[in-house]
Amino acid sequence: MNSALNSQQQLAVMHGHGPLLVLAGAGSGKTRIITYRVVRLIQQGIPPGSILALTFTNKAAGEMRRRIQENTQMLVFTSTFHSLCAYILRTSITALGYQENFTIFDEEDSEKLLKNCLKQMNYKEDKQFLKNIRAQISQAKNDNTQIQNDMVRGIYSLYQSKLKECNAVDFDDLLHLTLQLFREHPTILATYQNRWSFILVDEYQDTNTAQYLLITMLAKEHNNVFAVGDPDQSIYSWRGARVSHILNFEKDFPGAQIIFLEQNYRSREVILQAANALISHNESRYQKQLWSDKPGGEKIGIYIAPNEYAEVQFVIEKLQKTRLQNLPWSACAIFYRTHFQSRLFEDALLAKRIPYTMVGGLSFYARREIKDILSWLRMAQSGGDVLAFSRTINTPKRGLGEAAIAKIHNLSQNLNIDILSTCIGIIEHSEPCGLSAKQIKGLTEYLQVIRRLKGQIAENAPLPKLLTSAIEDSGYLEYLKEDATTYRERKENVDELVVKAMEWQRTRESTDLASFLEEISLRSSADESASQEPGVRLMTLHHAKGLEFPFVAIVGMEETLLPHANSLQEEALIEEERRLCYVGITRAQEQLYLTASRYRFLWGTSRTMTPSRFLAEIPKEFTRLSREIQ
Repeated sequence: MNSALNSQQQLAVMHGHGPLLVLAGAGSGKTRIITYRVVRLIQQGIPPGSILALTFTNKAAGEMRRRIQENTQMLVFTSTFHSLCAYILRTSITALGYQENFTIFDEEDSEKLLKNCLKQMNYKEDKQFLKNIRAQISQAKNDNTQIQNDMVRGIYSLYQSKLKECNAVDFDDLLHLTLQLFREHPTILATYQNRWSFILVDEYQDTNTAQYLLITMLAKEHNNVFAVGDPDQSIYSWRGARVSHILNFEKDFPGAQIIFLEQNYRSREVILQAANALISHNESRYQKQLWSDKPGGEKIGIYIAPNEYAEVQFVIEKLQKTRLQNLPWSACAIFYRTHFQSRLFEDALLAKRIPYTMVGGLSFYARREIKDILSWLRMAQSGGDVLAFSRTINTPKRGLGEAAIAKIHNLSQNLNIDILSTCIGIIEHSEPCGLSAKQIKGLTEYLQVIRRLKGQIAENAPLPKLLTSAIEDSGYLEYLKEDATTYRERKENVDELVVKAMEWQRTRESTDLASFLEEISLRSSADESASQEPGVRLMTLHHAKGLEFPFVAIVGMEETLLPHANSLQEEALIEEERRLCYVGITRAQEQLYLTASRYRFLWGTSRTMTPSRFLAEIPKEFTRLSREIQ
């Protein structure tokens, strides 16, 4: 067998018939297992057309297909779940009353159709209501459940019938309708069961209910399921993944064998020992122990800072020390639980001229909600900032869309006065511009907010008060609530902007608004320059999965941050937070630091913080206090 595989990997690849679960720990080289397994099956005489390999991304599927073809000169059906279902429906959907040339609606198309349904049923147009209905429909399809609420069920029924009238399906229908097809037409199911006698699935712990049912139905005839995954890295319950699917594998597929891949090729032994100790506190798991033939290494540094600024300074010092060891900045990563935590680190990295890259998200000052609030202050300060005006005039909505904004802009140019004076002229001097009565009312409300802000600026109001007034007087938080799925994260970012203003007020000699806005603008420009070269990676723990770095710092390890406040009332959610921490720890190859703060400005106020329980669950023999606990 291939010498590139260790003994356990070879056992998995050489497996004969019947179900097999490969419990592939972090850094255990699982990526190659499915590829080698497919190659082995073909070498044993299994027809390539009888093999189905499933993964979660088009990139992973394409890479797997390429590697198999390089080794065998054969084409094997390697696919994402959704692509597989689209293929099945293209050939069999007529059994459900659709035509084979159906259209797949994207998110925008689906929302437009759902909006039409709400209008037909005489529901008031409301963005939040639309989003909630859309989310409930999506969840029902992916969880394979019935909608209980009569109102939502009625909307769902109309929505599905309208889709069918358009000969269209939405993205969630690809899974949902395939399952319906298989249930209602056993002969069609049998066709695909007989076609694919060997089914291989990557990242099995990330399957949602619909994906899980699809696998169990397709595999029922031959029972040759080869699943690779790790329940200790199941961190996506919020998007439908169920860790129970991998934990129940032996029950779902009687006679299943299990092979553990515990040799880690990534991290120093001390890092793995700490990770093993941490995750052992979870009950919902298979017991396994990662190990490495990379002995020793630095113990894990733990620093409990007196405040968040000391925490940031500590991490920056460690980064600079790492740089002296000739590691590139791109070899270093900072992980945090939620996006708003990036702000302090971005500010510090920019101040030290250390390049950085945001992974899976925008820089703090480039985020929509930050730019929106700052635009209110820019508008109040200058009166002539056309971009700030365009950004704020209809945020929240006041009936002043693009056409109305264009009319105001044109009048401003014709009168040769700034945009704010133009608005005042429309309201107070009845300057003709073709706005409706409703739009005049919206413009009047807008001017009231701007005038209050201008009055506070004239009175030299503190920056935090100015920001709070802009947020509250404009109704911005209510606007953010229109999208429940992003509200919490965006609200945290808005709160962090107020904290930034408090920090500025406390540490600068010049605390006027103009200086504040100027620095933010310069920082945004500096960030764009910094992002041009490879730099320190900043990301949430969720985005860290699948990556590895010689140097890792996991910051903000405090109760209510990690574990997150939303998880504290339910043990299953605490276990997922612990898995998230475990994923972060097992990204580190050589150096790992875990930091927390005793005090922190959080959600707009100063708070006393408690170090995360996860720190206490790592035995002291694997850690060292990097500085005396304050």
